[in-house]
Amino acid sequence: MKQGLWLLMCGVLVGCQPHPPLGDRGDYLVDDSQRALRAEPRVRYLVMHYTAEDFSSSLKVLTDEQVSAHYLVPALPPQSQGKPVVWQLVPESRSAWHAGVSYWRGQTRLNDNSIGIEIENPGYRRTANGIVWYPFSAQQIAALRVLSRDIVRRYHIAPADVVGHGDIAPQRKVDPGPLFPWALLAEQGVGAWPDAARVRAYRQRYQLAAPDVAYLQRRLALWGYQIIPTGINDAASRRVIAAFQMHYRPTNFGGEPDAETCAIVDALLEKYGPGPQSPDR
Repeated sequence: MKQGLWLLMCGVLVGCQPHPPLGDRGDYLVDDSQRALRAEPRVRYLVMHYTAEDFSSSLKVLTDEQVSAHYLVPALPPQSQGKPVVWQLVPESRSAWHAGVSYWRGQTRLNDNSIGIEIENPGYRRTANGIVWYPFSAQQIAALRVLSRDIVRRYHIAPADVVGHGDIAPQRKVDPGPLFPWALLAEQGVGAWPDAARVRAYRQRYQLAAPDVAYLQRRLALWGYQIIPTGINDAASRRVIAAFQMHYRPTNFGGEPDAETCAIVDALLEKYGPGPQSPDR
């Protein structure tokens, strides 16, 4: 008798457990209370751009039907409640058209699995003395720092997967340019940066016997770039090398292979490892 009463009480208690609310999608309802273990987040990469336009022009371009980005950071972000304001143009759950034809660490079509941040900046201008690059404002970088740090934290984006448009499309893009503060962001946990001591150690080694072009090409491919190790530094190879140098050695990004460039990529590979789909994996 007691056992039967106990079972009856258990049944009543179970039956009284509130059912999670069902999502109403018009003609049908959805129970999303269960979650599959085999799932991955959509976002794997964070891509930095500069707009090459002023804010109003950038906002117009990024909200039409041709291109888009998830966020736009003004040159001088307004403040509200003591915090910088940035513009979100696309929900993070949706793809934005910011990367175009792209490649990084074995992945193509980076629009599908990245968040793109456009930073208001004219880019550069050509003068009689050469190209002059425009700097980023301190207020702008402060806003970018907190925004990108939050994105990296929420999606667990690896340091090597925080890239510039020039890294993922070096044959046609150079943004965010050589004045972008990659080292400063890396100090805040956003992006990769080599240890200076390891760069010096590798550079001393390579000054005795400098690696050939094919070696640097192979190492850049391991790091994530789309480059074929032909051993010839043709125009396509120079653009990839220049993209790497602009990111990690912005004082000299002529696209020529040298001991310091080899030292930097080797220090990065030692610290962070090659990409999951790199040629030697």
